[in-house]
Amino acid sequence: MTKRHLALAAALGGALMLAGCAGAASGPGSTGGDTSDPAGIGATIAAPGEVVGQGTVLQTGDAAPQFCLGPVAESYPPQCSGPELIGWDWDAVEGHETAGDTTFGAYAIWGAWDGERLTVTSSIMLALYDPMPFEDPLLDEANAGDADPAELERIQTEIAESAPFVVLSSAVMNGYLFVDVLYDDGRLQAWADARYLPDVVAIRPALRDVEA
Repeated sequence: MTKRHLALAAALGGALMLAGCAGAASGPGSTGGDTSDPAGIGATIAAPGEVVGQGTVLQTGDAAPQFCLGPVAESYPPQCSGPELIGWDWDAVEGHETAGDTTFGAYAIWGAWDGERLTVTSSIMLALYDPMPFEDPLLDEANAGDADPAELERIQTEIAESAPFVVLSSAVMNGYLFVDVLYDDGRLQAWADARYLPDVVAIRPALRDVEA
């Protein structure tokens, strides 16, 4: 039995809480014509505890500093956008520079995520950050997905255009569609599994829960 068959059996067996809400999927990529958001995942999802993320902090003029967790335009100064940082103090950190009225730098930041903004508790220059090593098991060639590449590209376009949550970036790799989002407490992955079946879309949050 292939992974796809196992995934279908799991979905039909009720392993996913959202499967019934998202409509009956008859195969990967099936949507049943339903683009609704029954689980409310388009609303803000707050983290229950401290989170950590890596990205570029950018502030222009008197605007609030932003934590860019997605793509950054390679200009000078760089151009990007992201959630607002609360409690960010340029005088308390090193490794930043200013061009015109824009100040920017790359950091790892810990804080409290309320679903819209990140309240900073601590930070470190990204060049000095030594995170715990993480190897995504879905990138292991021995664990390659079996979804059709053309179907994954179709799903990629659909999610970019109509997903009920912010998509930072996405890429088709090793037989899966990887989708980067701000934060996920499990509901975004469950939505993707219910809509496209498991082992098709891999949700990867930029802000990760800090283990106790």
